[in-house]
Amino acid sequence: MKVIGIIGWKNSGKTFFAQRIIKQIAQKGINVASIKRAHHDFDIDTPNTDSYLHRKAGSKQVIVSSSKRWAKITELDNKKEKTLEELLKELDNTDVVIVEGFKNEFHKKIEIINKSNDNYLFNEIENVIAVVSDGKLNTSLPQFKKNEIDLIVNFILKF
Repeated sequence: MKVIGIIGWKNSGKTFFAQRIIKQIAQKGINVASIKRAHHDFDIDTPNTDSYLHRKAGSKQVIVSSSKRWAKITELDNKKEKTLEELLKELDNTDVVIVEGFKNEFHKKIEIINKSNDNYLFNEIENVIAVVSDGKLNTSLPQFKKNEIDLIVNFILKF
């Protein structure tokens, strides 16, 4: 399983690039998965649905299943968050994983750079293998422009 991270400062376009990269990889018939780190409280369960009501009643784990998809919700009760390695073990039948966030983990990463910020993560973070920026940067890392999604995806698949 190939794991590639998309990192960058807030509002750099990480989610935009992650979704475009995921879409292109999927269109090639490759099994792609994604892991997104949330730095805040989030909820995937809609209030007043049956699964929500089960969870609010005290169920520590809820599985919702249909013929289209299934999801498992686990209440951590503010215990230790799972590591990227632990989350990767939850995936199966996956060729490529696009990880958004988890910048301090040891997987390979591509940094998305917003031209208004010159505080580059690749100077501080390990395993940055390329950068995406519309401006030319002073680095030996491979550089891609923001409209070069095809080239970025080919780079990911060949790396």
